[in-house]
Amino acid sequence: MTMLLRNAHGEESLRYMRTRALEVENDGDKTLMVFDRPRDVKGTALLTFSHKTELDDQWLYLPALKRVKRIASKNKSGPFMGSEFAFEDLASQEVEKYTYKYLRDEACGDLQCFVIERYPVDPNSGYTRQMVWLDKQEYRPQKIDYYDRKNSLLKTLEFSKYSQYLDRYWRAADMFMSNHQTAKTTLLSWSNYQFRVGLKDSDFNRNSLKRIR
Repeated sequence: MTMLLRNAHGEESLRYMRTRALEVENDGDKTLMVFDRPRDVKGTALLTFSHKTELDDQWLYLPALKRVKRIASKNKSGPFMGSEFAFEDLASQEVEKYTYKYLRDEACGDLQCFVIERYPVDPNSGYTRQMVWLDKQEYRPQKIDYYDRKNSLLKTLEFSKYSQYLDRYWRAADMFMSNHQTAKTTLLSWSNYQFRVGLKDSDFNRNSLKRIR
């Protein structure tokens, strides 16, 4: 995966990362993101244990400090590595994390979408609500509007270039987050998806974050 950061002046920086995920039965996913380059972020790693109803667990390893830092629940709304993605945006989006309200049906590009509003259950969420556009055909998120704690539009996330893997898994190649309040953007571009690769619980161990290469 690449992460392209662009500030309000149009200046860009590009980062290269790897990510792996493990679906956990009756719970949220376990995910691990590792930065490969440039050199100033190489070895930085984020480990997330998502949960359906409990608060997510997240740990960040910073090579410069040689320490693993636990991300406190009240800090989940903070930016991840200077990007427009918050820590909570990177946890798996379990159904139980929100309550929902159906708004309407409408066109979204060439597709027809359900438009719903969802409200985070977590009191420490950085959002009061999110508006989600799901295509009717495959229930894939096409766009999400995020509203901050003052109920003002903060960010929009757009998903594009969906592909289906193994005839069942839909994944977007591009995820573009734009911040309406700062004019900053972050583009995540995914490639080389692999499934059923034999990952285990032991591959997602916070004690091994310092040794990940």
